[in-house]
Amino acid sequence: MSEETRLGAMESIRAELDWWRPELEKQGKIIEAQRLYQRTMFDLEMMKEIGYCHGIENYSRHFSGRLPGEAPPTLLDYLPHDALMFLDESHQTVRSFTACTTATGSRKEVLVGHGFRLPSALDNRPLTSRNSSTASTNWSMCPPRPARMS
Repeated sequence: MSEETRLGAMESIRAELDWWRPELEKQGKIIEAQRLYQRTMFDLEMMKEIGYCHGIENYSRHFSGRLPGEAPPTLLDYLPHDALMFLDESHQTVRSFTACTTATGSRKEVLVGHGFRLPSALDNRPLTSRNSSTASTNWSMCPPRPARMS
């Protein structure tokens, strides 16, 4: 990562902190605001001194330059837009996608609401089916048979 990218991300993180901290204070969450300030400033110091911090993935939006709500970059970004993707055993896969998205979203909302993370951490999340960049996806599944159920 270039120095310019790192410094730009750190500036963006600090700007988000300067916006979100007063919002928490307005909600009467003084302890949460202080916790968020201390954690974020420690993370910024670690980024400055050694180039990373624990949980740096929660700041990924700042490093990639994405807008709020945009899907995080994945291997799917490297597929051509007219690629055909096959998801075998989709009766399992779809439920896994849904469960990961729901669990991660609610867990991160709690972390943001209690001052453990900035709101941008919500954008580091599993993909949803709407984030697929391929033109066509084939969802295949086999009906359960006694041999498959054991």
